[in-house]
Amino acid sequence: MKILYFAWVRERIGIEAEDIALPEGVSTVAELAAFLGTRGEGYAHAFENPRIVRAALDRRHAKPDTPLNAAREVAFFPPMTGG
Repeated sequence: MKILYFAWVRERIGIEAEDIALPEGVSTVAELAAFLGTRGEGYAHAFENPRIVRAALDRRHAKPDTPLNAAREVAFFPPMTGG
Protein backbone atom coordinates (compact mmCIF):
# COMPACT_ATOMS: atom_id res chain seq x y z
CA MET A 1 0.00 0.00 0.00
CA LYS A 2 1.27 3.47 -0.84
CA ILE A 3 1.41 5.85 2.12
CA LEU A 4 1.73 9.60 1.53
CA TYR A 5 2.64 12.21 4.15
CA PHE A 6 1.93 15.93 3.90
CA ALA A 7 2.92 19.15 5.69
CA TRP A 8 4.24 18.69 9.26
CA VAL A 9 3.46 14.96 9.18
CA ARG A 10 6.01 14.64 6.34
CA GLU A 11 8.47 16.93 8.11
CA ARG A 12 8.38 14.86 11.29
CA ILE A 13 8.74 11.53 9.50
CA GLY A 14 11.31 12.80 7.02
CA ILE A 15 9.86 11.24 3.86
CA GLU A 16 6.97 12.13 1.59
CA ALA A 17 5.87 8.63 0.57
CA GLU A 18 6.55 4.94 1.00
CA ASP A 19 5.14 1.57 0.06
CA ILE A 20 4.42 -0.82 2.92
CA ALA A 21 2.87 -4.24 3.38
CA LEU A 22 0.11 -4.01 5.95
CA PRO A 23 0.83 -6.18 8.97
CA GLU A 24 -1.79 -8.64 10.14
CA GLY A 25 -4.38 -7.00 12.35
CA VAL A 26 -4.16 -3.59 10.68
CA SER A 27 -7.50 -3.03 8.96
CA THR A 28 -8.59 0.57 9.71
CA VAL A 29 -7.13 4.03 9.34
CA ALA A 30 -6.66 4.27 13.13
CA GLU A 31 -4.87 0.92 13.29
CA LEU A 32 -2.58 1.97 10.44
CA ALA A 33 -1.73 5.25 12.20
CA ALA A 34 -1.02 3.35 15.43
CA PHE A 35 1.21 0.89 13.56
CA LEU A 36 3.10 3.69 11.82
CA GLY A 37 3.64 5.38 15.18
CA THR A 38 5.73 2.37 16.26
CA ARG A 39 8.17 2.60 13.34
CA GLY A 40 10.63 5.06 14.87
CA GLU A 41 11.06 8.39 16.57
CA GLY A 42 9.86 10.54 13.67
CA TYR A 43 6.76 8.40 13.17
CA ALA A 44 6.04 8.43 16.91
CA HIS A 45 6.26 12.23 16.89
CA ALA A 46 4.02 12.55 13.83
CA PHE A 47 1.33 10.27 15.24
CA GLU A 48 1.64 11.19 18.93
CA ASN A 49 -1.83 12.75 18.89
CA PRO A 50 -3.84 10.70 16.39
CA ARG A 51 -6.96 12.83 16.95
CA ILE A 52 -5.43 15.69 14.97
CA VAL A 53 -3.95 13.76 12.04
CA ARG A 54 -6.36 13.45 9.12
CA ALA A 55 -6.41 10.74 6.48
CA ALA A 56 -7.65 10.11 2.97
CA LEU A 57 -8.12 6.75 1.26
CA ASP A 58 -7.67 6.93 -2.49
CA ARG A 59 -8.08 10.72 -2.27
CA ARG A 60 -11.30 10.65 -0.22
CA HIS A 61 -11.37 11.87 3.37
CA ALA A 62 -11.66 8.99 5.83
CA LYS A 63 -12.52 8.73 9.52
CA PRO A 64 -10.28 6.75 11.90
CA ASP A 65 -12.65 3.77 11.92
CA THR A 66 -12.80 3.55 8.11
CA PRO A 67 -11.73 0.10 6.88
CA LEU A 68 -8.70 0.09 4.59
CA ASN A 69 -10.22 -2.71 2.48
CA ALA A 70 -8.82 -2.51 -1.04
CA ALA A 71 -7.49 1.06 -0.82
CA ARG A 72 -4.37 1.57 -2.88
CA GLU A 73 -3.27 4.83 -1.28
CA VAL A 74 -3.52 6.37 2.19
CA ALA A 75 -2.54 9.99 2.79
CA PHE A 76 -1.93 11.50 6.22
CA PHE A 77 -2.02 15.26 6.79
CA PRO A 78 -2.75 17.86 9.48
CA PRO A 79 -6.17 19.52 9.81
CA MET A 80 -6.92 22.01 7.07
CA THR A 81 -8.36 25.45 7.59
CA GLY A 82 -10.61 27.32 5.23
CA GLY A 83 -10.61 30.88 4.27
